[in-house]
Amino acid sequence: MIEIVTFRLRPGADVEAFLAVDRSVQTGVAYQCPGMLRRTVARDGDRWLVLQIWATPQACATGSRAIDASAAGGSFRAFVDPATITIDRFGEVD
Repeated sequence: MIEIVTFRLRPGADVEAFLAVDRSVQTGVAYQCPGMLRRTVARDGDRWLVLQIWATPQACATGSRAIDASAAGGSFRAFVDPATITIDRFGEVD
């Protein structure tokens, strides 16, 4: 399961502080979730992308909830402009 999250940071957000929080989400939460295979963040100007690859749709659902419920996930969301978030999920092609 491939999960693609795109967003913009809130106006005036400190990019270095955001990246530090993102690292704590990645190492402290995401990679602790069963079924997390790969996670990375990328940037194009003011647009951001988080790409997460999960072993199964169930791992994606459970892991995404765990990330959202974590303290690091809350800190991550504090940097993100909620009006700009899109989440797309793609499963395997049979």
